Amino acid sequence: MSYLFTSESVSEGHPDKVSDQISDALVDNFLAFDPNSKVACETLVTTGQVVLAGEVKSNTYLDVQKIARDVINNIGYTKSEYMFDGNSCGVFSAIHEQSQDINQGVDRAKKEEQGAGDQGMMFGYATNETENLMPLALDLSHRILHELAALRRENSEITYLRPDSKSQVTIEYTDDNVPFRIKDIVVSTQHDQFLEDDNEMLAKIKADVISILIPRVIAKLPASIQALFNDSIVYHVNPTGKFVIGGPHGDTGLTGRKIIVDTYGGKGAHGGGAFSGKDPSKVDRSAAYATRHIAKNLVAAGVADEVLIQVSYAIGVAKPMGIYVNTYGTSNVDKADGEIAEIIETLFDMRPASIEERLKLRQPMYLETAAYGHMGRENRIVNKTFRNVDGTEVSFDVELFTWEKLDYVDKIKSAFNI
Repeated sequence: MSYLFTSESVSEGHPDKVSDQISDALVDNFLAFDPNSKVACETLVTTGQVVLAGEVKSNTYLDVQKIARDVINNIGYTKSEYMFDGNSCGVFSAIHEQSQDINQGVDRAKKEEQGAGDQGMMFGYATNETENLMPLALDLSHRILHELAALRRENSEITYLRPDSKSQVTIEYTDDNVPFRIKDIVVSTQHDQFLEDDNEMLAKIKADVISILIPRVIAKLPASIQALFNDSIVYHVNPTGKFVIGGPHGDTGLTGRKIIVDTYGGKGAHGGGAFSGKDPSKVDRSAAYATRHIAKNLVAAGVADEVLIQVSYAIGVAKPMGIYVNTYGTSNVDKADGEIAEIIETLFDMRPASIEERLKLRQPMYLETAAYGHMGRENRIVNKTFRNVDGTEVSFDVELFTWEKLDYVDKIKSAFNI
């Protein structure tokens, strides 16, 4: 029997994502001037206010107020009428030094013996239902908002958009777990009060979403996914009514409240730890990236059509407690999931220092992860420049989303005789 599955996404202007981006901008700046920085930064945003808190061990000093304001302005909160803008909001910092009790469990004389920055379990997931091996409902939700943000910045076809928005996609699957149609699409977007009549204004927004936004999204999809769009899709556009008050003025935002948006949209699993604001010694982040890397390469190599990987750690201990594999009955090799896990352990060193080295996680690479998902993104190299409060300037060629590389496919095929 067929079934429905839904995933959501939120835009870069959503208050929780504003917080994530500020926290990750701080991580990037600390790593840019001191690659060995230990960072755990949280951000709260609300009407006219930003609060920064957390623990840091670093040899550099940053103008955290300027970093926060630059992020807010780049997102698009640049007008006082939003009741939250980068030039006028208050920024309060309560960042202090990392606890020595925690630090002693992480730093080691030998780098390879570096302990995990916390206990916990982390999950990675991949499925062959999309080209980037991500769940389709989440991938489409991200694409809708990414294209909506592009339209907002172009300010040509649609001129009334504000930064805050959300999307949601419901897909019907066959009983063989194959997506065969899109049932519902939800788009809620903040907007100017550009017409006096609210009903007329909402009708205009819905028409623009259906006739301008969605065709732009479809045009960038492969033909197999384009075929899932149909005339019977139910569009819920700003279903509560007008959405003028939004962003941190409409809702308080906090770092780490959108972890399912950040990962797999409810497919697979999530260990519970957030990513943004944390340097890679925190396995909540680095091991989640490493398990995605493993899962993606396993699916790409043909080991299974769908894979979930779990790894777990004890704080201060380098070697993980164990690795778990679930192929959901889609394995294409003559091995049990436990046997697959044993082979993975021989191919991937999951000690924290090894993960950092393999995925190049000491780069200032994290601001780009903090909106539109950490997984399923394009691996690419960009040049980034950072300026410190003392006038120091550094530039880097930074490789983004290294965990999305398919660089272990050949090794996996060899190990599994594929």
